This record gives sequence, structure tokens and C-alpha cells, in this order.
Amino acid sequence: MFRAEYKVEGGKLIKVQVSKRGEKIDFVRITGDFFMHPEELIEDLEKALVGCPLDEKVIAEAIRCFVRDKGVVLLGVSPEDFARCIIRAVSHSG
Repeated sequence: MFRAEYKVEGGKLIKVQVSKRGEKIDFVRITGDFFMHPEELIEDLEKALVGCPLDEKVIAEAIRCFVRDKGVVLLGVSPEDFARCIIRAVSHSG
């Protein structure tokens, strides 16, 4: 299990736990002090990322699509911030 924290410009903190299978996400848990509404969809987002290639741009696009399709509102963070934190975790740089 890989872990990382990422402090977003503006002060919000994202924490992730990630496991991978090959070059794809096998499991991800996203926590932190950001705001997501409706907040119960965080688990759906985590499930939606399983199987996603470990590529920052691909992950960010998958999150953007999830946010758009589910009508999610993110405050203080962006899909790119989540993707950056996930990649930091698996590359051991975070």
C-alpha cells in the first residue's frame, strides 16, 4: 500500500492510500480536509478509479468525468490535485 499527502495551493490537504496491480489502480482511498458534495460519493469515486492506468492526465480526466456525470461539487481541490497525489503515492515521492 502506497501513501501520500498533497497540500493544495490555498491550504486544503489531500491524503491517499493506493495499491496497484501492474500499472493500474487496484485500490484507492481518498481523505483530507477538502469539500466534496455530496460527500457520500467519495466511495463511488474511489471505486470508479479502480482499473484506471497510473497516468496523471488519465486519472484527472476520469475524475473530471465522474464529477461532471454525477453532479459533484469540489471545493478547494481539483481533479488534477487528486491525480497528482495518487501519482506521488505510487512513485514514492510524496
